[in-house]
Amino acid sequence: MKTNKTLALAAALLVTLQFSQAGPGHSHEKKEAGPNGGRLITSINPHAEFFVTADRKVQITFIGEDGKAVVPAEQVVVVTTGERSAPVKMSFLKSGDVLLSEQTVPEGNSLPVVVQIKSTPDAKAAVEKFTLNLAKCPGCHLSEYACICDHEH
Repeated sequence: MKTNKTLALAAALLVTLQFSQAGPGHSHEKKEAGPNGGRLITSINPHAEFFVTADRKVQITFIGEDGKAVVPAEQVVVVTTGERSAPVKMSFLKSGDVLLSEQTVPEGNSLPVVVQIKSTPDAKAAVEKFTLNLAKCPGCHLSEYACICDHEH
């Protein structure tokens, strides 16, 4: 009985110590922007950069281990954004070494986004969800959707 209490106390102490050192939402992983200043999606290989161009099209660049662009192969990308009541489903065409959306991002500076990327047409999609905040970050000067600072957004 005494051993169980000692183990429970030790476990509680470890959990408390862990949270006191790394508060909620704290991460030791360094955020990186893509080579064009976009959001890096690392849940797939090769990694992908989500970037909104000046003419409000979405550009997807696949990034190799060396940090350089990789020519898209069989990847299939679908991005859904816009107001939830009237979402825009974007499709992509190969344009040089990137995939470029056929549609533009709807007006607004803070839109929900769902990015679905399949490595092959038959593969299961990797899904990334975030807010497409196009305002500039005062710290890193990237768009907030791609911000690499540690501040709250």
